[in-house]
Formats: sequence, C-alpha cells, structure tokens
Amino acid sequence: MCGIAGVLHQPANGNVKSMVEKLAHRGPDGHGVKDLKHASLGHTRLAILDIEGGHQPMQHEETWIAFNGEIYNYRELQKEYLSNEKLKTHSDTEVILHLYRKFGPEFVRLLDGMFAFAIYQNGEYLLARDPLGIKPLYTGTQNGRMYFASEVKALKDKVESVKEFPAGHWFHSKSGWRRFYQVEKTIRPFEGSEGEAVTLIKSTLRQAVHKRLLADVPVGISLSGGLDSSIVSALACENTEQLHSFSVGVEGSEDLAASRMMSEFLHTQHHELVYTAQDMVDALPDVLYYLETFDPALVRSAIPNYFLAKLASEHVKVFLTGEGADEIFAGYDYLSDFDDAEALQDEMIEITEALHNTNLQRADRMSMAFSLEARVPFLDVKSVSTALSLPPAWKLHNGRAPKHLLRQAFADDLPDEIVNRPKQKFSKGAGSSDLIVQLADENISDDEFLAESQRLQSEWDYTLPNKEALYYYKIQREFYDDQWIFPNMGHSRSL
Repeated sequence: MCGIAGVLHQPANGNVKSMVEKLAHRGPDGHGVKDLKHASLGHTRLAILDIEGGHQPMQHEETWIAFNGEIYNYRELQKEYLSNEKLKTHSDTEVILHLYRKFGPEFVRLLDGMFAFAIYQNGEYLLARDPLGIKPLYTGTQNGRMYFASEVKALKDKVESVKEFPAGHWFHSKSGWRRFYQVEKTIRPFEGSEGEAVTLIKSTLRQAVHKRLLADVPVGISLSGGLDSSIVSALACENTEQLHSFSVGVEGSEDLAASRMMSEFLHTQHHELVYTAQDMVDALPDVLYYLETFDPALVRSAIPNYFLAKLASEHVKVFLTGEGADEIFAGYDYLSDFDDAEALQDEMIEITEALHNTNLQRADRMSMAFSLEARVPFLDVKSVSTALSLPPAWKLHNGRAPKHLLRQAFADDLPDEIVNRPKQKFSKGAGSSDLIVQLADENISDDEFLAESQRLQSEWDYTLPNKEALYYYKIQREFYDDQWIFPNMGHSRSL
C-alpha cells in the first residue's frame, strides 16, 4: 500500500516531490520520483510484499509504473501469462507492468484486488482504479499538464480543480475512457434455496478473507464485536496461527465488551485503546485533515477508526475490516423502511457503487493516516456479486433481523450473543457519536447555522443537514477551501 502522485504530458519534478511529501503518511518505507521525457512519476511506499525488491516508480525497459494497492491473484497471473518472462522481483507491481506490455490497457480486467496506478510508456499513459474504488485516485490539470495523486491534499493549489477518478474505469491517452466494471453486470439471479444460499455465502467469504491474508508482514483484524468484524475475524483465524485483533471505544462502550468476548472465543492476541471525550475533540482536526470530507456520518465513524488505526499501526501493517456487509446484505436501519424487494435491490446497488467516496474513503484515509493498509473482504467482487445475486426479498427486514442470511451462514461459528447482536454503527458502538452532537449544539448558534446553510445552498447546492455537519465543516475549512472538497464529496444515507 502506498501513495502515488505525478504529472503527465510534461515533467514537473519539483511539483511531484512536494506532492509526494504531502502523501508521506501513506508510505514511510521509501519514496521516489522519476523524471521521464513527458512525465514525472512519484511514489511513497508502505512495504507489504517483496520488502527488498518492490521499490517504485518501477521500470521495465521503456515502461514505468507508480502503483498503489494489492493484487491478490498476481502469482496466478504471472504463472498463466508471464511464465516465459524473467521478473526481477516478487512483487505484484512488476506483474502489472509486464501484463500491460503484453496486453495493453485491457489487462486491467484480469486484476483481482484493490488498486490505483499510472503507467507511462513512450509518451503514452494509462490511469486505472479498482472496481469499487477501494483505493483513491484524483486528477487535475494546469498549464496543459495532467496531475494525479492518491489524495486531494497533494493536488490542491497545484491545479485549477480536482476530480475524483471514477471507480471501475481506466483511461488511456490514445484510446480514451473504458468502464471495465459495473455492479449490475455481475448479478446473476440465484435459483437455489436459502439453505444453499447460506452455504455459498460462507464459502465465498472464506475465500475472500483468506486471499487477503497475503503479505510479507504481520496481518491483524479490526474486531468491534459486531457481526461483520466477528465473521471476518473467525475466517481469518482459520489461516493464521496468532492473529492480532484491535478494538477501541470510550470507557464502558458496548464494542469493547463484545470484542473482548469475541477475542476470548477466537483466542486472538487482543489490543484495546480507550479514549475520552477530550481525546476526540483533540483528534478532530487531524481526522478532518486526513478524511477530506465533513459528511457527518463519515466523520462520526472516522473518529473511532482514527483511534483504531493508531492502535493497530503499533503492531501490524495490514488489517482486515468488515466494511461493505451492510450495503450488500441490507444491514442499515433505514433499509427497514423498504417493503418492496426491487426497490431495496436498487438501493443496495446504489449505495455499494457510492462507497468510493463514502465508507471506503473513510476506511482508506483513517488507516493510511497511520501507514496502515485496510483490506475489505466483504467487497471482494465475487462476494458482492454473490450477495446481490440472492433474491432481494430475502433481505427485506419484515420481522427478520437485518442481515438475516449472513447471521444464518455463521450461526454455528460464532457465539449466540454475537450472531444476535443488533446492528450498531461503529460510532455508536464505540460510544462517540452523541458526544460530538452535544459539542456542536453548544458551539453553533441558530443564526450562524441559518446563515451558513443559505450560503452553502447558494454556492454549492449543498444542504447542510445539522449543526454537527457545520461544526466539522468549520474545522475542515482550516485546511481546505470549498473548491477542494465539495465537487467530490460523497453523502452517506445511513444517518
């Protein structure tokens, strides 16, 4: 996992060096900038695979790459397509480089993983981002140059405006845009029974978790004690001798108690961090600087994520999380309002495709703030396809517990208290959400809220939902002017 930055069409080494410095938190294990005839590529490295040999930007003959991510099937791809090639490293980065040379940009469809990268060859270039946007990528232009970077903070003040590179797309300087992934096109209606469905769910998630244990460094798990993280933890324990687990919360929070119970059940090496209301207030400027959005639902959950990443980074470089289960198995409370199966299906697809600048943005930014890689097995493309191919009527709440199918699939593998634990947003379970709401109410007057609501509606067509959002926005304005945030800001529906 890393940070990437660069300029295409013309070299601009000085700018790229300063961009890489802005991304130093994403990769403390090395950095590099390479000037080419019509480009400059920059990289900051978090070494996870091939610790000694995976330095970037990486070259093979006239082809160069700056890559951020993990390709879980790179060894299989190397064996199938590159058996006659002499590779110099054991990294997934070099496999990508050779696949591009062999197949051109269409090779992106072969990749199973999370990624954002730039490839440059003889004046031509390719930019690409993974199917759901797990890894970030932004672009902007200035004086005929195309700039790209992993985070907005590296581009601001260097370009006229910033655009988020769309998930599931690649762009080639000669052949233009291609969309290589759409959630809807992976859905194949499931015709089996519920019993067969839960067996399939379990086997699919097992494969998704096990492939994400790929690393040459220690791997851990986020363990809140909720259903989703407990499932991931149980599956990860099957392939790991001693798994580190991590949990955070305020004193007395439900997550801390549930995660302790789950850790004892799985025999993980468990770590806790207890934070206070003052710790949250002190951390907010950092949270908002790294997060690059002030959407209140995301900031609420980003606060415990921030402390979780801080704790985990002291012990591991990689951890697995339960992101995505609520989208593909209809776990959110507001989805209980749906009584029409097709409408529910449309909503699940929409919020899954929106993850790139909502929950996935929060997961990436908070983990990478502490040079930690977050992996999300529920959002494996096969997992997403499997879950959304099941009859949506089976996911209607209608008297059933949310995520009934998921609970049923792992009922024999987890304690009853975990299987039947009600859904709670991370911020609620960790005990942080109510404290910030109170702080916002105390610090923002009705007059100020009305004035700012009118201004933001007029200037950005943005409806300020509450004083909590304004409280976050005011802090974020200390780091970013409106033009760097509003055009790319996602809006979570889960509050």
